[in-house]
Parts: sequence; C-alpha cells; structure tokens
Amino acid sequence: MIELKKDQVPSHVIEKAVDKAKGGQGEDFAVARYEGYGPGNCMVIVDCLTDNPNRTFGDVRICFTKTNSKIGTQGSVSHMFDHSAIFVFKGDDEETALDALMAADVDVTDIECEEGNITIFAPHNEYFKAKQALLTAFEGIEFEVDEIQFIPQTPSPIADDDIEMFDKFIAMLNELDDVQNIYHNLEV
Repeated sequence: MIELKKDQVPSHVIEKAVDKAKGGQGEDFAVARYEGYGPGNCMVIVDCLTDNPNRTFGDVRICFTKTNSKIGTQGSVSHMFDHSAIFVFKGDDEETALDALMAADVDVTDIECEEGNITIFAPHNEYFKAKQALLTAFEGIEFEVDEIQFIPQTPSPIADDDIEMFDKFIAMLNELDDVQNIYHNLEV
C-alpha cells in the first residue's frame, strides 16, 4: 500500500481494490434463464449464472439465431416442463422410501425401481424435505443423482435432418462460460 501511495494512486481506488479482494464489492452474479425453440422445434431452457446479463443474453441469442432457432420470452416453454427434485440411489425397497416420504408429507410425483436403483421425483420446492426423509429412512444412503431439473412433460422425437443442427446448438451453448444447465424435450 505504501508503494501505491508513492505512485500517487488515490486512496479511494486503493480502498475499492482492497474491498474487492476481500469480497466486499466483488462481482455480483445473477441467475438468468432463457427459453425458446431449438432445432427441430424442440423446447429449450438455458440456465445461466452471469455477472453481465446483457452480454449473456447476446451470447445465448447468437446460439439460437445461428442454428435457425428462436429465443422466446420467459415462460414461453417452461410451462411444458415439470420443475422436479430427483433422487436416485441403490436399493430395491421402494415401499420404505415411499412410506418415509409420505410420513414427511412430501408430495411424491413418481417413484420407480429399476435395475437395483430407486428413482424418486418430487416437486422442486420439497427438495430439502424429501432429501431429509430419505437420509433418515436409509442409513448411509449415497445418492447417484441428487438435483433439481426441468423434466419435459411431452418428449418430442427429432427428425434426422435436425440432429446435426441440434448438436451444433448444444455445443455452442456449452462453450459459453455463463451457461450452467440446458434442458430440452428431445428424445435422445
């Protein structure tokens, strides 16, 4: 700091830099969600974490336009997805899992038991309650999937002509640093 003073750096600039380094006035990140129709008219939701929403919107919009896709307004396709908490873990006792979730007053959307795995779908706003019920019911449980996702209500097939463009679209989105998750309704 003494060196900076010798170089005649104003004290407010020094204080701002120190605060930023401490995390006091660092970058503010915000969640941004973009929706639209991708190649083959599939429905797409793109979740981002950004420190510059204008830049991120421009970057995402380019991915849509360069692949003959159409970015929509908020809510244009999300109503066709279920926002669900998903838990997958090894086991075959779906009845114990269902009983534990019902006792915790979790509104279970679906429960499946296939190939030694139990898969549970619940509303996203009951994620914590569902997870705690499962942790209590199954000692030492290890989740293979433990997340909140958008699940399409009606999956859609894709024409062979559109597969290459869809792959390009997803690759372009994945190259963007701000993109966190991409959800779509295509049957892959």
